Amino acid sequence: MRLFASKALPIAQDAVRALLKSESIEAESPNEVIADVEAVLKSYVETEREVSEKTRDLLERTGRGNAEFGRVKAQIAESKGIKVGDDMLDYLLDQVVEAFHHSAHVDEIFAQDHELRRAMVPHFKRHLAVDEGLDAEVRLQLRHLQEGTRTWDVEYARVMEAVRRKRGV
Repeated sequence: MRLFASKALPIAQDAVRALLKSESIEAESPNEVIADVEAVLKSYVETEREVSEKTRDLLERTGRGNAEFGRVKAQIAESKGIKVGDDMLDYLLDQVVEAFHHSAHVDEIFAQDHELRRAMVPHFKRHLAVDEGLDAEVRLQLRHLQEGTRTWDVEYARVMEAVRRKRGV
């Protein structure tokens, strides 16, 4: 799974509205709570981008192949305090729940943390699954390039935009 910055707002809107509707949280200004969640998600996207850049730079400097990209990225992400790959969803849910506890815009939390997480999972997965399909299609078109290289990143962004336009996403 991969989180794209363009999905931060829709995920935040769906998750917060679901929690408000189920009365798991209470907020006078839901738009501010949505903005808080969106900020958490965008912060993750930015940090993950920095981790990817550091990983590429490290692999280039040390002369190691891109076959180690995933392992090295996970180590650098851990040093930055984030999770990537399969652990990303749990990490993001934890961060959002923590944001609810610290947000001045959330007036009351009526549900326990695990209930909040459980209520948000379908909304995260629905939006991330759409991107997973796009991601698979883009990766299929880029199989001739080595993942983790700068060329791959540039082409990935270009092809992703073309696929999104084609699908109307």
